Amino acid sequence: MAKRRILVVEDDKAIRQGIVDALAFDGYDVLEAKDGKEGMRMALRFDYDLLLLDLILPKGDGLEILKAVRAGRPTQPVIILTARGEEQDRIKGLELGADDYVVKPFSVKELLARIQAVLRRSPERPTDVTVVDFDGGSADLARGEVHFEDGGRSELSVREGELLRYLASSAGRVISRDELLSRVWRLTPGRVDTRTIDVHVARLREKLRDDPAKPRLIQTVRGKGYMFKKAES
Repeated sequence: MAKRRILVVEDDKAIRQGIVDALAFDGYDVLEAKDGKEGMRMALRFDYDLLLLDLILPKGDGLEILKAVRAGRPTQPVIILTARGEEQDRIKGLELGADDYVVKPFSVKELLARIQAVLRRSPERPTDVTVVDFDGGSADLARGEVHFEDGGRSELSVREGELLRYLASSAGRVISRDELLSRVWRLTPGRVDTRTIDVHVARLREKLRDDPAKPRLIQTVRGKGYMFKKAES
């Protein structure tokens, strides 16, 4: 079973290191950012299961990061970190969609318990595929990067990475557009034009150098959906 990944955005080095060490010891894979600028970039580009977000940050604002995450990844679990006396910021964070909050100073035991509780009640997301290898290159889904054997490189958006993960985790199986809407976009099929799926598949093929006229990776199954070609043994 793949490790759960947590992104920690905290500017205080001692607090951040303490959190990172505690999470790693408890079996989590950890990403970390030390300021708002780096936190925003990682929160929107990288793949992770939960965001642990300090609200007061240099080079940015934790609430702005939360807004951006909620806009682009509506179901992403988020726990905010606040200091005593920051009640208004804490309330604002909850209004913007944070799942929970922890007040500094906090115990490691309390933090881990809150993380486990939020993850338990969060929607399942496929996490079994982190690297997708294909003829001529590979995609690192954690970093949102595609690297080619000739030295070329392209970047995947969060949605493109999630789409590739879902397709690759079900390689060899035809996946309908309705299933992709439900499991990747987390939208109710029938209420959204499925052409958005086709647009993202087209962009993903371009990033993977997958010829749309003769796709070797993401194949279109007429009237049914898409299938990621299973790797040959």
